[in-house]
Amino acid sequence: MTDNLHIVVLAAGSGTRMGSAHPKVLAPLGEWPLLRHVVATAETLEPTQIHVVCGAGVEQIRTALGYLAVNWVEQPQPLGTGDAVAAAMDAIPDHAQVLVLYGDVPLVRPRTLTHLLTTAASDGMAILTTELAEPAGYGRIVRDAAGGVAAIVEDKDLAADQRTIREINTGLMVAPAAHLRDWLARLSNDNAQGEYLLTDCIAMAVADHRPVVADPAETVAETQGINDRRDLACAERVYQQRRNDDLLAAGVTLRDPARVDVRGRIEVGRDVLIDVDVVLEGEITLGDGVHIEAGCVIRHSVIGDGGRVMAHTVVEHAHLATECQVGPFARIRPGTELGHRARIGNFVETKNASVGASTKVNHLSYVGDAALGTGVNIGAGVITCNYDGANKHVTTIGDDAFVGSNSELVAPVEIGAGATIAAGTTLTKAAPPNQLSLTRKEQVAVDNWRRPKKNR
Repeated sequence: MTDNLHIVVLAAGSGTRMGSAHPKVLAPLGEWPLLRHVVATAETLEPTQIHVVCGAGVEQIRTALGYLAVNWVEQPQPLGTGDAVAAAMDAIPDHAQVLVLYGDVPLVRPRTLTHLLTTAASDGMAILTTELAEPAGYGRIVRDAAGGVAAIVEDKDLAADQRTIREINTGLMVAPAAHLRDWLARLSNDNAQGEYLLTDCIAMAVADHRPVVADPAETVAETQGINDRRDLACAERVYQQRRNDDLLAAGVTLRDPARVDVRGRIEVGRDVLIDVDVVLEGEITLGDGVHIEAGCVIRHSVIGDGGRVMAHTVVEHAHLATECQVGPFARIRPGTELGHRARIGNFVETKNASVGASTKVNHLSYVGDAALGTGVNIGAGVITCNYDGANKHVTTIGDDAFVGSNSELVAPVEIGAGATIAAGTTLTKAAPPNQLSLTRKEQVAVDNWRRPKKNR
């Protein structure tokens, strides 16, 4: 963007109104904390350095986001936005341009900041503004005849003819480092807040006859700060609308874009359909023709071409090959790999399981730590007993095996190819291929038996 752009992100607010034990900038928006969204946007501008100024909760912030490639700056005392920017200036050379962002304003777009940077004169300041239908309580932008900023007048100081102004200052600004350093040094805390306010630099720039350009944001939502949980919920809806607009533009059919939440990076093929109340988290790939029915949660998974995830199914850290069908009401847990046309049915749970092509586990079963071949049929209520209380053990089932309903496969155990396990069997040793294995006792009928009756 520029040869020497430094971006200062103010993240020192404690966020008392959030009612949380954590700093406000760690509140989640989509898949990331607020601060990470701001840093990710800043990175698109390819700055020389990003400086993040923290105050209260600095250790929590650095623990959660210490992997970010930023210069962490601590503001020892909460003395205002001007003092926070001044804390970062020691690491910024005089010939740099300084862009000031806020860790709780996560929805500003890269193109908006790009325009703000190109608008600023080399020896002046540019500020991002927006228009509010109800601007009461905000400082208004008073422009001169040429359209430049003449002043920012606080709401309580407005003259009668200025009360119709709806353009307000958002606090986001860009300025030359040398001038900004001078203005920050001249700030006073002689105000109602007792703080050194960054916005006072704008009046100094005007007084010094430096050009100040007010650049309107495209939308009000871009400039909204997060102060409480209501603000966070509103921002989430805006963020999700953007993500779903991207999916629609990519050719995905969303039954109701207002009822799909995207919290990660999604790769999609053609003719993908997503029904309502679906949550997509993490790294996800959806192949051509994938259908996801209502109420599903997909996390960090790949669903191959033609896959169908039926209603109210959870798929996490799994890989589904082409034309698989899972659900409804299934739980596909981490380590599950399904082969071509494998089917997992209602109220089935799988974990760390390899399921071969055309294999079916259709009803009320648990398959964990298992390797199933191709063409296997698992009956209703089958359980792989993989845990002995201390260690996990593996169940291996060969191609074309048939496991009858209500069977218990006590691992470690192997079922040969083509074997049949009779319903109700408790299998504790290897089942030979192409043979029937069962563990039933002879059925008997007890003569003259009577059902017990309740004592009166």
